Amino acid sequence: MTDDTHCDPKRPARRRLRDALEFAAPWLTRRHDHVPPASDTSDTGARPPSATGPAGQKSELPAPAAESSTLWRMRTTVKDEPGSLAALCAALASHRVDILSLQTHPLGEDTVDEFLLRAPGALTAAEVTGTVAQAGGADTWIERADAHDLVDAPTRVLGLATRTALDPAELPLALRQLLGRCTIRSLPATGGPGGRKPEHVPVEGVLEDTVMRLRAPEGGVITVERPYLPFTPTEFARARALVELDARLGPRVPPQLDVLTLPQGDDITVRRAGVGDVKAAKAMHARCSPRTLGLRYHGPVGDADRYLTHLLSPRHGRTLAVQTPSGRVIALGHLLWDGDETEVALLVEDEWQRRGIGGELLGRLVAMAREAGCASVYAVTQASNTGMVAAMRGLGLPLDYQIEEGTLVITARLERAGAGAASDRYERQAAHD
Repeated sequence: MTDDTHCDPKRPARRRLRDALEFAAPWLTRRHDHVPPASDTSDTGARPPSATGPAGQKSELPAPAAESSTLWRMRTTVKDEPGSLAALCAALASHRVDILSLQTHPLGEDTVDEFLLRAPGALTAAEVTGTVAQAGGADTWIERADAHDLVDAPTRVLGLATRTALDPAELPLALRQLLGRCTIRSLPATGGPGGRKPEHVPVEGVLEDTVMRLRAPEGGVITVERPYLPFTPTEFARARALVELDARLGPRVPPQLDVLTLPQGDDITVRRAGVGDVKAAKAMHARCSPRTLGLRYHGPVGDADRYLTHLLSPRHGRTLAVQTPSGRVIALGHLLWDGDETEVALLVEDEWQRRGIGGELLGRLVAMAREAGCASVYAVTQASNTGMVAAMRGLGLPLDYQIEEGTLVITARLERAGAGAASDRYERQAAHD
């Protein structure tokens, strides 16, 4: 079992685990390796009993059929008193529910226990929660888990910290994987393109039931909301530590750089971009026609420059820039975290349009989205933007089209099969690097 909570002055969590072991030792003392067994009746190497056949020959009895099982993630609140966890474990054991890992979150007089369970496939979620309620659990929440949840909590947190250290754009995704299903929004200190400024948040952050607000490294505010389940102080501390790590490392851009040759023979470089590219992006805006800027930003052309700091910030997603051998930026591609959804957007300088640059960028952005675990991406454009429509169709992915007040929204579902050539090429290059 995994115990990664802080010590409780009243009674350490380790003592709660000992109480449980004493109460249900025959079931709990076998070692869990955090690897799903083949079944609840996996072969231990012992031979089954034999029977004598009619001719005096021994014949083995048929082995019992393997029983299916289901992984569940469950949280419940119990009183922080001796025997409470033991009663809960014994109740689960009576239904042959196996506890693969356990984390405890002290809340004063109560404790939130977070379980990873392996239960018989025939046992429903309602039956599990009913059993927990009878054993003293309250405010129980349960959902299906998968093999990725079998990684123990310290290993998972270290992995998220490594990803954040390598790429600041990973911070929102790392927070979401750390805290489960939640909505994350980031607002810069100067306000977004709409001019709305964030409320003041102290350095230590604010925790309010199902909402936590954290001071972003650049002075803005990161808001995390999870309406179905209140955050615990332990989760709040973990999220703060991840944001503090990002702040200490400061601005950084991963050294991803690929040199490509276009069909026309021109060489271009595709690389990650950040806030340090604002000046070059503004120069590209100046070379773009009003129509090109209007198709990209869907508003007054004169306001286009105002969006760049927001778009190039790693807090809001990832940006790819295309530049010539002289270093001039000629195209930008954005993958933007939009709450629970993901937006893709492209801008290619007029002189460089219809050369395959947009499709190359879009394929790479979709590969990034798939790598980040996104289920879909959407593009907001106009029906007259044939270049963007063609690029989305070129992905070879299932597409949904919606027209709202003259605006076309194209959503691509990121299924592994049928991925476009540009996306596949990017993934092969990433694997090679």
